[in-house]
Parts: sequence; structure tokens; C-alpha cells
Amino acid sequence: MEWTEVTITVPAESVDLAGDIAQMVVPYGIYIEDYSNLEQEAWEIAHIDLIDEDLLKKDRTKALVHVYIDPKENPSEAVAFLSERYRAEGIPFAIDTSACLEEDWINNWKKYFKPMPVGNRLLIRPTWEEEYDAGGRSVLHLEPGVAFGTGTHETTRLCMELLEDYVTPGCEMLDVGCGSGILSIAALLLGAKRAVGVDIDEAGVRTAVENARINGLSGRFAGIHGNLTDRVQGTFDVVAANIVADVIILLTGDIRQFLKPGAVYLVSGIIDTREQDVLSAVEKEFEILQRREEKGWVAMALRSKE
Repeated sequence: MEWTEVTITVPAESVDLAGDIAQMVVPYGIYIEDYSNLEQEAWEIAHIDLIDEDLLKKDRTKALVHVYIDPKENPSEAVAFLSERYRAEGIPFAIDTSACLEEDWINNWKKYFKPMPVGNRLLIRPTWEEEYDAGGRSVLHLEPGVAFGTGTHETTRLCMELLEDYVTPGCEMLDVGCGSGILSIAALLLGAKRAVGVDIDEAGVRTAVENARINGLSGRFAGIHGNLTDRVQGTFDVVAANIVADVIILLTGDIRQFLKPGAVYLVSGIIDTREQDVLSAVEKEFEILQRREEKGWVAMALRSKE
């Protein structure tokens, strides 16, 4: 089965941000080539100063970000998303695509995904990890599949930390762009009565439904395949949108109809350079209750102004 390899060439000084953006396309199969500090890193990591001549010939001013797209997904959509994001961030880039065979790399990333505490009350446990110490935390059993949302990315962790602060027993939660369902399941484990997750990616919705089942929460979670809130009905106490700045801005004019009085609207996936754009879009309708930031990513808790 042929996958699509997407290779993005960017200036070496922009590779961290470029990699973070690429990570929003897929949670697996991404690696970065950055030779800008080759000699120093070779010594620090391997304690050697003899380096292959071909490596020494690499362009130190450029870095490569490699992403692999499942044939069931839409590679052209991923390329369009990446192009838009890099332009918005002012990152010079070139994108090339090629076909590649599905290899063991699709599962190789799993060996780096270990049980991980998030916030004060949750532990994310990949389903293939049998040994873990919950330490009194609620355990979120997760099989991310090909959907976004493992908890390893700052955007997801920030949103989960905000959920700890605003989910109350018996509340109802809407997760716009649910991906693997990680935020919905976290809310349910934190005491929410019901969660609805919606995603434009049908495979992501299936993954979210399966993760709810794995956690024994099938009766309290509903997955919807749709574009943002087009197919959502009802109102909620907590609404989370862990997407990107442009989509959050787009949602602003529509999201209030899904908020109960006093509801909290959690937004994440905002690169710090786009924070002001988001603030300009939300400040007329919402007040900021809380702001969190980690490694250039921003999440906020908002509430409608009365």
C-alpha cells in the first residue's frame, strides 16, 4: 500500500516551529533532518568527532521535515493546510511529495509514546503499554490510530489542563475537532456527564468512538462526522476547540449558540504569533478567564460577555 511522503524544506532556524505545525497534520511518521549543529550534536550525543563525509556536505542553512500521509486520507488537503500555515507564520518553504511503501515506521513511533501524566489528575496510557503506575490519577487508555491527539503535543496538554479547571460533575461537553477523542474522554473522566465529539475526518471519529469504548464510556460519548459545528445540536457547559487560529476565528461568530449560560469556551492550537489575531476576533464577545502557554503554543479559557 503506497503512502505519500511530504517533505518540507525550511530555513534551519525555523525548523522547530515548522515541525510543530507539521505535527498537527499527523501524530505519527514525522521526522526532522537538521544538520545546522552537526558537529556539536555528534559530540554531545555520541562523543565522536569523525563524521560521515556525505553528512558534512549537507546544507546547514536548510532543514527538512518529513511527514507521511495514509492513502485513505487526503494528501493534497494536508499539503494545502501546511502551505497555508507556513505562509501565515512567514516561514519560507518548499514542499515535495512522493509515494512510499508502508513500512514498519508506521508503528515505530509507538515505542516513544509512554504513559504520561497530564495536569494534576490524569494519566494518558497507550493501550500497548501494560506496565504503568497511575499514582492515584484517572487513567485515560488511548489508541490514537491515525487521528490527531496523543497528549504529547503542547496544544492537547494545555487544553487538558484547562479541562481540569472547568469541567464540573454532571456537565456536558462539546469537542470541536475531536481527533482521537482524547479531550472528550478526559472530560468524562473528570466528571462530565456527556461529551459530543465532532470531526471532519471520518477515521478520527471512528477512533474517538473506539477510545470511548476502551475506557468504558460508550454510553456517555457521541461521535459526529461533520464540518465543525454544522451537524451539532444542543447546548453545552464546556466547549473545546483544539484546532488552529484561523478555524477558531471562524468559529467565533457561530459558537455562542452552543453555549449554555455561563459556559466556558476552551481554545487551543494557537501559535503565539497568531494570538493577537485570535484576541481581536473574540474580545467583543468573550472575556478571557485564563491563558496558558507552552513552547510557543497558547490556550485560553473564554466566557461569553453578558
